[in-house]
Amino acid sequence: MSEFKKYRRTNIAEMRPYIFKEDNKYISISGVDCPDYDMGMVARNPKNHKDQWYVARQYFKDNFEEIK
Repeated sequence: MSEFKKYRRTNIAEMRPYIFKEDNKYISISGVDCPDYDMGMVARNPKNHKDQWYVARQYFKDNFEEIK
């Protein structure tokens, strides 16, 4: 297995709040995440809006802040 390395983000993330019980057919969700309980965020690829994934609430709080 390859070694993990640290990387800094170089771009702005596009995210929105997860909506309770929303249809997540088009959102990638890790098996360890439970969006309806955690109520985190949904991120999307700014160059491909169909590429979306779930971001756990605590990870979001620890690593992101809104740009106003």
